[in-house]
Amino acid sequence: MSDLKPIAPAEAKAQYLEAIETEKADTTVQTREYQLRHFVRWCGEENIENMNVLDGRDLMNYRKWRREDGDLNNVTLRSQMSNIRHFIDFCGKIDAVRSNLHEKVLLPSLDKYENRRDESLSAERARSILDFLEQFEYASRDHVAFLILWKTGVRTGGLRALDVEDYYPRKGALELVHRPETGTPLKNKEAGERMIALGEAECEVVDDYLERKRDNTTDEHGRDPLITTKNGRMGKVTIRRTAYRLTRPCIYAGECPHDKDPMDCEARTDYDKASQCPDAVSAHPIRRGSITHHLDSDVPKVAVSDRMDVSPDVIDAHYDAASKEGKMNRRREYVENI
Repeated sequence: MSDLKPIAPAEAKAQYLEAIETEKADTTVQTREYQLRHFVRWCGEENIENMNVLDGRDLMNYRKWRREDGDLNNVTLRSQMSNIRHFIDFCGKIDAVRSNLHEKVLLPSLDKYENRRDESLSAERARSILDFLEQFEYASRDHVAFLILWKTGVRTGGLRALDVEDYYPRKGALELVHRPETGTPLKNKEAGERMIALGEAECEVVDDYLERKRDNTTDEHGRDPLITTKNGRMGKVTIRRTAYRLTRPCIYAGECPHDKDPMDCEARTDYDKASQCPDAVSAHPIRRGSITHHLDSDVPKVAVSDRMDVSPDVIDAHYDAASKEGKMNRRREYVENI
């Protein structure tokens, strides 16, 4: 331990965040900053003023404390302890702790399917929503936003990053560009930049939106967002609320599967409470459903990976919502003639 250099937990945290801010997305840095607040708080409660003294038992005690303090399930605890391991590994590299201490950060074991989020929008529901929008809100902002989310599977950050100049009607394509300096970073930065194909029908909707319905506003950086509000670029919160509003069955199907009176249902009458509908989903389940639908439509996994900016392994672990029978049917054509 004599080779170690004394450093307070809060200072180690600050150096770690500074080291990762150029290689990680802003949201990732913010998440890790938030999680490390708990670690610094625990160190204060345990009177640990110098990172040098940490050992494997301390890290085990922190894991137990964090589970109880935050009332965390296994999935969340594993994610947070994984970030602590990364932090401790960094501390080893700057001589704040022993170089192999990160190996003593034990992660909770997960059941095979415990780390999967099952919420997903089905292709049938997506089609019903698109039919409703086509008939009653054609080429509206909601129509274009939902159409792009479903047809391309982009993240909310990707959707709001699009400018008018990123749409190529003759090519039938959208281009995603990482522009952090003007407020629209992509999750995977330059590695997430790509062209995404659109079909003729989708391009027709976008063309009509641009010609007739788009609010002619710019954002605070003077850019021309593809999807606008009266105040400029569509924000992530607005996208999330739009997803909740449009995925309520009482809107696109005209009926409530829970037999509620629309006049007495706050999720129906108050847009700000649309998320309270048991069947409403945010944008991420739309992305997950889109990925599953692409796979069910025999789009090769490598093509889905490139189109959605997600690795094949992550697709398998988190995004492919198909049932066992559905996955079997995808494979059927490859084995029928063997």
